[in-house]
Amino acid sequence: MKTELLYGKDGLELELPDQSFLIEPKNLPKVDDEKEAVRQALRNPIGMGTLKESVKSTDTVAIVISDITRPTPNHILVPLLIEELDHVPLENFVIINGTGTHRDQTREEFIQMLGPWVVDNIRIINNDCHNKETLVNLGKSTFGCDVYLNKDYVESDFRIVTGFIEPHFFAGFSGGPKGIMPGIAGIETIMTFHNARMIGDPLSTWGNMVNNPLQDMTREINAMCKPNFMLNVTLNREKEITAVFAGELYEAHDKGCAFTKEHAMFRCEERFDVVIASNSGYPLDQNLYQAVKGMSAAHKIVKEGGTIIMASECSDGLPDHGNYSKIFDFAKTPQELLNLINDPEFKMFDQWQVQKQAVIQVWADVYVYSKLTDEQVTGAMLKVSHDIEQTVEELKKKYGENMSIAVLPLGPLTIPFVEE
Repeated sequence: MKTELLYGKDGLELELPDQSFLIEPKNLPKVDDEKEAVRQALRNPIGMGTLKESVKSTDTVAIVISDITRPTPNHILVPLLIEELDHVPLENFVIINGTGTHRDQTREEFIQMLGPWVVDNIRIINNDCHNKETLVNLGKSTFGCDVYLNKDYVESDFRIVTGFIEPHFFAGFSGGPKGIMPGIAGIETIMTFHNARMIGDPLSTWGNMVNNPLQDMTREINAMCKPNFMLNVTLNREKEITAVFAGELYEAHDKGCAFTKEHAMFRCEERFDVVIASNSGYPLDQNLYQAVKGMSAAHKIVKEGGTIIMASECSDGLPDHGNYSKIFDFAKTPQELLNLINDPEFKMFDQWQVQKQAVIQVWADVYVYSKLTDEQVTGAMLKVSHDIEQTVEELKKKYGENMSIAVLPLGPLTIPFVEE
């Protein structure tokens, strides 16, 4: 069986045993005219009046975008928002890059994300989760922390959050309120959002919005300084817009999640010996940290004692910034890592990604095919695959000639599950 995984910008072709089971979402076509679809959504929003009528010419307007690790078509969404608000002076706008705990973007990256006109004409800032001078304390969360959000966002007269909706490995679905929390939050708030208890809750999982503590917390914090308008899209394999959801935050996001769940969740009859997955290609597979999402999707359907093979280019390394790569030095095995992270005394940002990875590794072996060095892969307690087809051939020694194989060519854009 021939198939192509989303990998980097070019894809990765594979020839696999004929018994391999292909798992993909319904391949939705892009909307006829992406820009016109967005314009119509802005003029016919869900649960509120039109965007233009909602904003006064004297208002300051904050537009929150997702960072470069997300394939949100900011280059389409942001110019159309500004065009629709042409009665507002350009100097009244600020674009806030929702980095969460990720690195800042450079001017060149902002041009790639937003286009040169936006970069040359609109003030753009990276959220700095560590700098309290750029944050505002909005009070206490019922989840046990102070709530810090970006000051430029809080002090704007009109607040817009953009993003794209896909299944998310612990928040249920991305987009909507996640653009604000953790996108433009402070580190103290983010650490509580990602603590071991929250991440380890069985309801913190793909596609679940009911009693999911992560979703409950992000919605609580959004309500403390709510975006006045949401603009989210859904995307297909080619990262083209398949639908637009705009309007009141919660109502519009709920509709987008229901639409996504309908075509992205895939029921399987049983688990598999081997699951091969991508991380949805660039920009989602820029580093190993992000590739944990693809591992988590594969984890949903791999047998205990089975094997996951991840294809993730990792052009940005592990990455070098943050604590993800450093945390592996504190233990010798995935189980030791879990014991460490579950200790309430241990607190280090990025621990949530290591926690998710360690849970998967306790269950199954994980191989990684990437541009990383062997030392980088083994340093993260993972196994190296230099050739996926060869790795599959070698696994026959462990599972037999008729081993069951599943393939997730789009990675976490498809969420398989087994009802057990």
